[in-house]
Amino acid sequence: MTPAMIVATMGGVGRLRPGPGTWGSALVLPLAWAGPLPCLLAATLFTFAGLWAAPRVLGTGEDPGWFVADEAAGMALALGALQSVSLEGVILAFALFRLFDIAKPWPVSWADRQPGGFGVMADDLIAGAMAGALLIAAQMAGLI
Repeated sequence: MTPAMIVATMGGVGRLRPGPGTWGSALVLPLAWAGPLPCLLAATLFTFAGLWAAPRVLGTGEDPGWFVADEAAGMALALGALQSVSLEGVILAFALFRLFDIAKPWPVSWADRQPGGFGVMADDLIAGAMAGALLIAAQMAGLI
């Protein structure tokens, strides 16, 4: 396996079935217990790594299920919104991120249509930001 493929599949996690995107998202959940800053740093690392890997492994710029560096980046971004970690908060972060990633409401759907590695990564980063915004609101309201 090439280094770019290792990054793209997050060490092979993208080859797991069913639901490789769900597995890719779940892979980074333990980062939540490291705190917001490490989650945001990890999101940045996964983003740059994914942008590096995408043109090396994707032929036409499509987003195949096995490419999960984007899910790792988006999920880590959502987790970065958790100011205090609880199991409920992590589950909510996961559920919101996967909901936005799968349903693709605007602007996630817009980003999903963009070409190349940018589009592959951007839709998940926007889904992660949207999940993060709702998590911040839920924390401010005392719901989590």
